[in-house]
This record gives sequence, C-alpha cells and structure tokens, in this order.
Amino acid sequence: MKQFIIIGNSAAGIAAIEAIRRTDKDSKITIISDEDNPSYCRCLISYYLAGDVKEDKILYRSADFYKDNNIELLLNKKVSRVDPKKNRIILEDRSQLGYDSLLIATGASPKFPEVKGIKKTGVYGFRTLKDAKDIEGLLPVTRTACILGGGLIGLKAAYALSKRKIEVKVIVKSKQVLSQVLDPQAAVFVQQKLGQNGIELLLGQDAVEIIGEGEVKAVKLDSGKAIGSSLVIAAKGVSPNIDSVKDNQVKINEGIVVNHLLQTDVANIYAAGDVCEAFDLTLGKSSVNALWPVAIEQGKIAGMNMAGDKVDYEGALGMNSLEFFGLPVVSLGIFNTGKDPAFEELKILDTKANIYKKLLVKNNLLVGAVLVGDIKNSGVFLRLIREKVDIASLKGRLLSENFGYPDIMDFIKDKETLYV
Repeated sequence: MKQFIIIGNSAAGIAAIEAIRRTDKDSKITIISDEDNPSYCRCLISYYLAGDVKEDKILYRSADFYKDNNIELLLNKKVSRVDPKKNRIILEDRSQLGYDSLLIATGASPKFPEVKGIKKTGVYGFRTLKDAKDIEGLLPVTRTACILGGGLIGLKAAYALSKRKIEVKVIVKSKQVLSQVLDPQAAVFVQQKLGQNGIELLLGQDAVEIIGEGEVKAVKLDSGKAIGSSLVIAAKGVSPNIDSVKDNQVKINEGIVVNHLLQTDVANIYAAGDVCEAFDLTLGKSSVNALWPVAIEQGKIAGMNMAGDKVDYEGALGMNSLEFFGLPVVSLGIFNTGKDPAFEELKILDTKANIYKKLLVKNNLLVGAVLVGDIKNSGVFLRLIREKVDIASLKGRLLSENFGYPDIMDFIKDKETLYV
C-alpha cells in the first residue's frame, strides 16, 4: 500500500484524488491545504462577493467527499519544504510526512505591484474565499474601490463590487482591458458594457502610490490625479507558489517544469495546475497556464500516472469563457497576431447587435478564435484547434449562421466524445 501526498486542495488536487481512487481504493492519500475550508470553486468567489451565490453553493465537492474517498484532509497547514532525497515534506509547524508519490498542486498567489503604500490596510488580492470575505467585511464602510489591473481577476472583482453598489474605478496600465485574453476590437465591446453598468475604466494609467496613514485613503495615479478610496484590490496577475521546492532537485522556471507525464525532474514528484509549467499547444512550448479547466485535466492525468498508469499529457490550450452583465465572451488559442502575414483572419463585426467573431487560420489550421455576443460554436472551434483539423474545405463556412457540429463529423478522430 502506497502513501500519496497532495499539496493543494483545489481543482488539480481534487482531480488527482478522483483519478487515483478509480484504480487504487486502498492506498493512503493525504491532502494538505493552507486554507481553512474544504475545496471550493475559486472561479466563483466573485459571484459570492457579488451576492449572487451563497458560500455553500461554491463548494467544489460535498462535505462527505473526503470521508467517502478515505482521504486524510489537513487544513491550515503550510508546507515549507519538500525533501526529495528523503521522500518527505516538512510543514511550517516542523512536523514531517513521508510519501511514496507526491503531487504539488499549490496553485498561485496574487502579484502585488511595487507601488508605495501597497501594504496598507485595505489593500487585498482577490484569489481566495478569505480574500472575498475580508473584502466583504469592508463594504459597509466603503464608498469607492480601486482595482489595479484590467485582467480577468480585476474585472471580476469590479463586477462583484458594482453589484454591491460600490463605486468602482479600474486602473489599467495598457490601452485596453483583458489584453492577455482579447484583441482590441473585442475589448471595446467589454469596455462599453462595463461603462454602461457604472464601472469607470481609467485606461493607459497606472497607480504610483497608495495614500493613507496605515489605512487606504486614496490612490495616486501617474497622471498626478488622486482617487479617494478605502478599498484597493491588486489584480496584476498571479505567481506560481514554488517556494516549497526551491533549492532542491525539482527544476523550476516560471513554474515547476514537468514532462509529458507531468513528472518533475524527480520521478515520484508530479505537478499540476497553476504551479505547473507544462507543454502549451498554442505556444508550442512549455508555459504556465493558470486556468481552472487546465488544472482539472492536469490533476486527472497526474493522478492516473501516480497510480501506475502511463498517460501522456497532450498539452494545454489557452481558453477563457467569461460574461459581464449579460455579454458572453470566449477566447481560444491565439487571439492576436498583430500584422503577421502568416495568419489569415476571418471576421464578422456587428456593433449594433454587439456581435464580434474572429477566427485565426495558419496553414489551413484553425489556431485561435475570439467570440463576443454569440458564442454558440465555441466548442466546435475548440475541437478544430485541439485536433489540428485541416479546414481548407470548411474555411468558407466556419462563420456562417448554420455551421455547427454536424459539419465537422467527418474530420474528428473521436466521434464518441463529439458532444461532450
């Protein structure tokens, strides 16, 4: 009987548990989390803060999940160091646990910009349920909030606060929101929708100082303007939580580097989720892909391999699905190419109907898609991208109103999963 240890109690860790238990019902599995609650859907904390869902509705698995799967759950425990030579982990309380196989699924933490006063009371990240609860506690005494960053996390926080009747100002250094997800044209639709719902976007500006005596009072911009605010949310991206494997044999780049089996340089140590640097199908090289569906897939495959299977991880594919105030948006694969002549763009733009569709084609392969307003064929496009289908005979119909799954039946390898 083996001893499995999983560090991290979110999407990747839970997926690994379920994969291991499908073939190994008896080995001991210990899962360790530095948070104080069972697994929850991290991507739903904005809806919790907005008041759209209650806390019990964001639980990722039922309260009986750990007992039913014979899991030892250790909450409020932080791993300070992994010792691959002795097959053990050391916790911050100096206790130690040995393992036969280890999965590092420690996720990522918010990046806090190097701005004067960033550590003042009233400045938060927006990554955990605790963050959401701490921010919620300030709302009764908050009139205006500033969001630093116009990425997905920042806009989700802005949406949540606006739903709670807080005046929200989003400070975006670039000239558009969601610059890591959308092209400028798609961003315009999102920006208009946010503005129509009372969220002020300060594009091309950056915060240089958080003003206040201990507590936040205002945010000073590089333009010299100061915005009165008692709440600041830093949403400038995330950094993989790699501290536990620094200074040992586990190879680290941006994240923990893994092979096609999601193994690290140490054969019995695996990594998955936001901490993992694995092959990216879009980029054609290894990268950290901090997305919930990617974490689930990586956790599943890592768990299968920990249990003795040999399953290859084909690679991550950048994909984002979001909705702001009723406007749905999907981004798949490559979304912006500049003026690279190697790419062909297929487009539909209807500003009155709030519809924008752009497909990117290279060498008769669909390599990316951006859909705003009408996202009904996003699953079809994702399948064509992932399976590298030659679309030469389909190109003229891809954006037609009646194009859909039946049109790609003859081009797909695994037809049994076509509608999954």
